[in-house]
Amino acid sequence: MALRMMTGKLRSKCLPRFSAASLLHSHATSFGFKEVQEEEKSRMVDNVFSSVASNYDLMNDLMSAGLHRLWKDRLVSKLNPFPGMKHLDVAGGTGDVAFRILEAINSVKHRAMQDVLEDNLHEETQIFVCDINPNMLNVGKKRALERGIREAKSLLWVEGDAEALNFKDNSMDGYTIAFGIRNVTHIERVLAEAYRVLKRGGRFLCLELSHVEVPIFKELYDYYSFSIIPAVGELVAGDRDSYQYLVESIRRFPSQEKFASMIVDAGFQKVEYENLSGGVVAIHSGLKI
Repeated sequence: MALRMMTGKLRSKCLPRFSAASLLHSHATSFGFKEVQEEEKSRMVDNVFSSVASNYDLMNDLMSAGLHRLWKDRLVSKLNPFPGMKHLDVAGGTGDVAFRILEAINSVKHRAMQDVLEDNLHEETQIFVCDINPNMLNVGKKRALERGIREAKSLLWVEGDAEALNFKDNSMDGYTIAFGIRNVTHIERVLAEAYRVLKRGGRFLCLELSHVEVPIFKELYDYYSFSIIPAVGELVAGDRDSYQYLVESIRRFPSQEKFASMIVDAGFQKVEYENLSGGVVAIHSGLKI
């Protein structure tokens, strides 16, 4: 693991190079390695996730050899959830992160109950799972029922766009997005919305597939990504193209340093990132002050 802090110097040094104009075309954007019209991308991404929704969990286990579970555990550990918090998990349709947050909060409540009267824990926890794709949300709702978690005040499922959230300003204690931000059309709009909905002192955390830096490991990872993952997608899910896009979208996503600079530009402070599994994924975090 590697942990790096982005200081205030980063803003002045990197802002000219990573402005919105340099990251986006006025009428075109990337869909994997292709250039498509901006208005087409959301539809194309939606088709990808509608296609993979039913096999999403199985394919995550196969593609990461189960490591995605440990990465998500680390994400929630860094969030440090607490009873009574209002939290927004974006692009979290299958519920993987939300379930972990609830489990962590329930564990805190259990420990607290040993020393504190239940009346002191009346603050209401609300975890909002927001996803633009209804098929992914349906997977999450089904998994919640299988876990004995019925839709209630503590866990709410919301169909919504990360670039235009339907939540009030300064309403959330925390914001997470796992393996979702690289699929949006305008990353800077997602970051701006995250900053808007967070309260002062609220934390932004993003878990995303990233860039491997060690040369030999990078070569092996590239071979695995482009040769194995699409083939497994075709064999297991009957969908090679969707997994080809997912692999290509990783390579088009900004490097750890570039993405950190974008988080700083969105207004967050104390921005840092932690590489996991040699940079296969990274957790970026920031604080709204």
